[in-house]
Amino acid sequence: MSHSSPPPARARIRRLLPWLRWGTVALLSSLLLLDLIFPPQLPKARDTSTLVVARDGTPLRAFADADGVWRYPATPETVSPLYLDALLNYEDRWFWRHPGVNPVALLRAGRQMLGSGEVVSGGSTLTMQVARILDSKRTRHTRTPFRKLRQILRAIQLEAHLSKREILILYLERAPFGGTIEGVEAASWAYLGKPASRLSKAEAALLAVLPQSPSRRRPDRHPEAAQVARDKVLDRMATLGVWSRAEVDDARIESVVSRQLQSPLSAALLAQRLRVAHPKAERITSTIDANLQRTLEERVTSYFSNLPERTSAALLVIDNDTMEARAYVGSLRFGDKERLGHVDMVQAWRSPGSTLKPFLYGMAIDDGMIHSESLLVDAPQSFGDYRPGNFGASFNGPVSAAHALRLSLNVPAVDLLDRIGPHRFAARIDHAGIALKFPQGSKPNLALILGGTGARLEDLVGAHAAFNRNGIAGRVRYTPGDPKIDRRVLSPGAAWIVREILESNPRPGELEQYDRGSRPRVAWKTGTSYGFRDAWAVGGTRRYTVGVWVGRPDGTPLPGQYGALTALPLLFEVVDSLPAGTRDASPSRVPATVAEIDICWPLGIAADSVPAALCQRRMKAWTLDGAVPPTFAERGARLWHAGRERFEIDADSGERISAVCSLPHRAETVEIARWPALASPWLSAETRRASTLPRLADDCMADGRDASEELRIEGLNDGATLVRAPGSEHAVRLSLRALGTDRDVQWLLDGRWIAETEGRQSLIRDFGDPGEHTLTALADSGAWTQLEFRVLE
Repeated sequence: MSHSSPPPARARIRRLLPWLRWGTVALLSSLLLLDLIFPPQLPKARDTSTLVVARDGTPLRAFADADGVWRYPATPETVSPLYLDALLNYEDRWFWRHPGVNPVALLRAGRQMLGSGEVVSGGSTLTMQVARILDSKRTRHTRTPFRKLRQILRAIQLEAHLSKREILILYLERAPFGGTIEGVEAASWAYLGKPASRLSKAEAALLAVLPQSPSRRRPDRHPEAAQVARDKVLDRMATLGVWSRAEVDDARIESVVSRQLQSPLSAALLAQRLRVAHPKAERITSTIDANLQRTLEERVTSYFSNLPERTSAALLVIDNDTMEARAYVGSLRFGDKERLGHVDMVQAWRSPGSTLKPFLYGMAIDDGMIHSESLLVDAPQSFGDYRPGNFGASFNGPVSAAHALRLSLNVPAVDLLDRIGPHRFAARIDHAGIALKFPQGSKPNLALILGGTGARLEDLVGAHAAFNRNGIAGRVRYTPGDPKIDRRVLSPGAAWIVREILESNPRPGELEQYDRGSRPRVAWKTGTSYGFRDAWAVGGTRRYTVGVWVGRPDGTPLPGQYGALTALPLLFEVVDSLPAGTRDASPSRVPATVAEIDICWPLGIAADSVPAALCQRRMKAWTLDGAVPPTFAERGARLWHAGRERFEIDADSGERISAVCSLPHRAETVEIARWPALASPWLSAETRRASTLPRLADDCMADGRDASEELRIEGLNDGATLVRAPGSEHAVRLSLRALGTDRDVQWLLDGRWIAETEGRQSLIRDFGDPGEHTLTALADSGAWTQLEFRVLE
């Protein structure tokens, strides 16, 4: 029986199948081996530039990568869908379907090249372009068949190793856009000044076509060529039906306008600071308001452009609710070597001047030591070996606590600090977030309230926010992820009283009765360090707190520049430019712990608790928790003491009588209110008489109430007239002495301190200013004397 043999074709197939199987295995093994030997050169990390952005995503500053390339992070979700439409439909319609290579496109490109003798279309997929981009980092790019084959193999490798989304991200971040610009996000900001998420159709088409020939189509250099290429993309989108013809026609109307290429450089010193704090971050989102930052940078630069060389300035604006920084100007002009523009003065240690005084007064109120109108004495006096003076060398005599704070008087502040204790005050300030820096080996002392320490602008601003945050200070936050650290520095009531005092300070050039209208209410404080090295202004509204510093980073003096003159006007300009809320211009609600009552000087206590005869000056004061502390007792004055003085007088003669008198007297008990002795030169004659003890009767023994010292000025008579010698242009020189004390004597001319002498030591001085003058000698004991004289021209 015969058997039929299989058809020759089927036999051949059966014989070939083992070869095909083993051939496929060999091919796959070879490809796997080649993949192991020549792995794709994938980035080990997303080595984009470090980009610091504002809270709305606007780039503030970019830091190039190790090769000097500007490359910003980008994903399909962060770029405009219009750009993805233009890119994929123009460059690679089958991107989501092909395995890295599109054979149809390659055959079409080859046929077109053979027919025309030149490259008409490349035929490269996006994956192949990514392979070329990655390969070009290591090898020179040339167009050869071998190079094209290499791209094909690398594209297949990429498809095997990465997802389509990962390949697309590589293109979005690394496509060449001319010069050192890579990636659509960097190109969008560099050429268009906007994020890639907000592109128009015309802009999307432009950025989609630029990587094909970035050098010849750069819009900043070749706008005509760029527009021709862009319109070609637009036409393709209309042909494919992705965008309507009407939409494309509208897009073609847009001309190609490009900014001059420059990397963003706003809040440069903050960006540098954040980069150091987050060295591995590719994108750092700050809390900065981009528009406000640009506005204030320009304002600071123009405002201080006429300051002397080597002068810089710093500005910080924070939101009180969140403690987030909204503007950060670390130097007058970043990169300006003459002005040391690379030094960040927001975090530099500087003498704070008088900017700590509001906290001192607030603590004294919290401790029940003072109320807003407590009687303090602004007169020359010593605190051990320390003798402070005022900024203008003048003294005001009796002043209220509120007035002393508004005028930033030094002597009352040092007096308060001496009573609170410098160590305790420094500890409270440190707890509030103001780190104080003292010279090595030194400790907190009385000079710290006048700037005898080091502090930083950012700490001062964070602490001053407490006056609009119910007494709670906070650490300034520069990124949304920064921890919110709040610390109570004052009670809500004390913070409210201090803010009310500082808010009632009129703006420079305005009357106290000025109707603020809708302008923000600003509680502000200035400061000037010793030697005019630092000028400060710190203030706030309900919504924002602003700090301004002006000086020289190298610490050299800046004569004639001080807080109220140099820094304060800018602070008000900044406040007026901030977004205003409805609560910024209206008074805040008085806390339940605060009450306004009538008090009396010189006793300082409630008016309804003393007889009318002892209330020599009546005024309204803010008090905390019902406490109405009396005027401070004097420190070491031997002449007289503040307070109520009760004694007996002869009802007929009015003379004071003591416990032992040789003659009979009809006694009557009376009471007077005494003023601090050091305030005497500033009191009216009538006030002094009302507070002076009557003369002791001759037949009575001394009761120890009389003054132990009585001063007299030698060398000039009361009411004298000084005239220059005929033909002389020199002032009249006098030699003066204060007789009647062996203690230090302070000399004041028209209320301004001019000299200090010891005991009977002579004061030799020229008097040349024409007009009426008052000369006062004030001893440390409280004894004083005063005379008037005139200088003729």
